[in-house]
Amino acid sequence: MTYSGAVKVGGPADVHELSELMISKVAVGPMDNNAYLLRCRATGEQLLIDAANEPQTLLSLIGDDGIASVVTTHQHGDHWQALREVVDATGARTYAGRDDAAGIPVATDVPVDDGDVIRVGRVELTARHLVGHTPGSIALVYDDPHGHPHVFTGDCLFPGGVGNTHDDPKAFASLIEDVETKIFGRLPDETWVYPGHGGDTTLGAERPHLPEWRERGW
Repeated sequence: MTYSGAVKVGGPADVHELSELMISKVAVGPMDNNAYLLRCRATGEQLLIDAANEPQTLLSLIGDDGIASVVTTHQHGDHWQALREVVDATGARTYAGRDDAAGIPVATDVPVDDGDVIRVGRVELTARHLVGHTPGSIALVYDDPHGHPHVFTGDCLFPGGVGNTHDDPKAFASLIEDVETKIFGRLPDETWVYPGHGGDTTLGAERPHLPEWRERGW
């Protein structure tokens, strides 16, 4: 089946099969968070992005092979409600942005800075530090050698705009600048975007609206 990225709480995962990586997207409640399980097709090693909630849903998705690591995109509570249970069950190594680690009540084994590489098997993900939604939010970029890039943006970029900056003009200015320079400025229109909530998009679909976002201030 063709991957669409359309998932709902209580429904099945949607699987995006790439040449070297399998991406399984699932939605968990109560805030319709997305969690993403990445599996290296060469080695079988797995990584989870955002153990948001419903630990049994996530552990069922992970399966008997377990996971090597969990990346938390940012410190907001709806993105780590299942982190303790998942880590306890799997022994996974934890990653989070250095400036958000203190706000996550499960110890971060590896604090992440801009440009750091996180590996899952033979696949490399490059972290991009995006300041504004939280101080230490990170996005993860997979530059597929057989196709276009893929980026997991947490709550920093969605279809229709950047993440919530709570009516703080300084935070918005920081976030839009980082998203424009580190994501839109470095990646092509074909880049697939996997956000922390809701449906997917591409940079090409969103790029024409960047001036509008700047003008409206959110």
